[in-house]
Amino acid sequence: MSDPTPDNSSLANDLINRIDALLLDAEKNTKPLEVDPYRQQLFELFVTADGAGYLKEDLGVDLSADGLCKILADRWGLAEEAQVSTASQKKLSPSQLSKMRMLWALMRMWMEWTYAWSRWTEFHQDLIEEE
Repeated sequence: MSDPTPDNSSLANDLINRIDALLLDAEKNTKPLEVDPYRQQLFELFVTADGAGYLKEDLGVDLSADGLCKILADRWGLAEEAQVSTASQKKLSPSQLSKMRMLWALMRMWMEWTYAWSRWTEFHQDLIEEE
């Protein structure tokens, strides 16, 4: 498997690996990502990715919702499985379908956090002005 990050950033790779491990753990334990401890741990990784500048598309490492999910989908072979499933007109395997659902949940949460994070100052301007 090739390195998913263009600049081979060890922090980016660590974030991707930790997110991957969290998702696989949630799948193994049949627990939703939207509840703790997964939600809390994913949000901490989101904050780290934002602090490193990885949430901005078109920069060296793309850990935006789209970029992160593409990396994980590639890592898990979901694109190939979906193409085979479509071509053969058969359902995805339960394992692949489970991973697809996890990516949808991750993408939704990551997008919501990105949106809220980007608008934080707009709704907290009074706190900023007091400082």
